[in-house]
Amino acid sequence: MASPPDINRRALLTSALKASSYLAVVGAVSACQPSSEGELIERWMADVTKKAPNGSLHVSRFMERIWFLTRTIGWTPDQPDEIAYNPVNVPRGFVTDFASTPRLFWALLPPDDRYTYPAIVHDYLYWAQDRPREEADQIFDIGMSEFGVSRVTRWAVYNAVRLFGSRAWEQNAELKAQGEKRVLARFPKDPLTEWKIWKRDPENFK
Repeated sequence: MASPPDINRRALLTSALKASSYLAVVGAVSACQPSSEGELIERWMADVTKKAPNGSLHVSRFMERIWFLTRTIGWTPDQPDEIAYNPVNVPRGFVTDFASTPRLFWALLPPDDRYTYPAIVHDYLYWAQDRPREEADQIFDIGMSEFGVSRVTRWAVYNAVRLFGSRAWEQNAELKAQGEKRVLARFPKDPLTEWKIWKRDPENFK
């Protein structure tokens, strides 16, 4: 859950991490986190390969830590108590920053951990806004459970989005009203391409 200001869940979780209750949870999480960035990435890649609710995760990125899907992913409910939820299809080209945790806390809650896949689904639901925010947050929590995220981490992340997600939701609505788009029609070919430059051209988006 580091990115430009217009990827809004960053502000959401930054505020959450400042709350004393959330900091207490972060302390509890630290004991079970891997010690190196390489180990984090290796574990994450293994997880998304083993568990892909609707399509394995394929991504590319801009120069900044801004990513985009090169294949469609999604989520489909598979338990009786989730039958009321409609499936989620995140389109190819959707722009995301994974999980928008502040850099200061990456050792404890890195952007690319077990919750990355459901975080992207949640990111898309907050952008599409085709269902209530509460449902988007519940789907995020279910997704984290499906990926084996610990109860402590799930509790921290879910309560953060419940407490502070309204701001990100409202900001996304405002950006959409101003004409901003988040699904790429074409991908950059130059690995040095910056998101802040690429997003200025409306022909780059669907």
